[in-house]
Amino acid sequence: MIPLDFGFGAVEAELWKLTFLMTRIGAALLAAPFFTAAAVPVQLRVAITGAIAILVSVWLPVPIPPALLSAAGLLVIISEVLIGLALGFVLQLSFAAPILAAEQIGGAMGMSIASSADPVNGAHAPILGQYFAVMLTVIFLGLGGHLLWLRLVVESYHAFPPGAAWFGPAHWDRLLGFGTDMFIAAVAIALPVTLVLLLVQVASGVLSRSAPSLNLFALGLPAGILAGLAALIAVGPLYADQFSALADQALRHTAALLAR
Repeated sequence: MIPLDFGFGAVEAELWKLTFLMTRIGAALLAAPFFTAAAVPVQLRVAITGAIAILVSVWLPVPIPPALLSAAGLLVIISEVLIGLALGFVLQLSFAAPILAAEQIGGAMGMSIASSADPVNGAHAPILGQYFAVMLTVIFLGLGGHLLWLRLVVESYHAFPPGAAWFGPAHWDRLLGFGTDMFIAAVAIALPVTLVLLLVQVASGVLSRSAPSLNLFALGLPAGILAGLAALIAVGPLYADQFSALADQALRHTAALLAR
């Protein structure tokens, strides 16, 4: 079935099958936001991918290309990688919406320069963005969204059997359309706080014109930070509902990507 033969018989065929199944699953986990956190060891990621691949091989009769190292087999592997990356990228779009909102809020508050090491991405990120990212991750995991997303990854073998289906133009259009929803969600998240900060800045401008002796920077920056923190506390319950809806939206987008 496979050109390379190491003399292990049926065990070798099962290993090739497991390796092939790990391609799509591993690509999906690689693109997902929380499975690729810097705190998650690479060995654990490979172990999770292998465990899911073993379950898929038992549950589903997935057809394996007869020659993985041939030109046709490499095209099938590329298709598997693209499908897996697309499934994970949908989650990345949803998790990027709070980060964009935090950038806007932090800039309006004057906290855009305050950043620290992000434990999720392993890079420097705004403090408010980390707060939103952790909140969304906790809500997503608490609602069992990761389990539902893994179920959709497994069901993708029904929608896109290996070697029999590619992502068509309609699927790429849907994927690009999800980016529009990401920007809409970011605006909805940032709007309440930025509106309060806009009113504070207008009031600071009026005071500076009424009393020119007042230092606008000494007055406006502390007022903006205090008003922003107060607004964040006030709209905390609203953010919980918005992030829950965002987690549900991520799963619905993933399911829509599997539709024909």
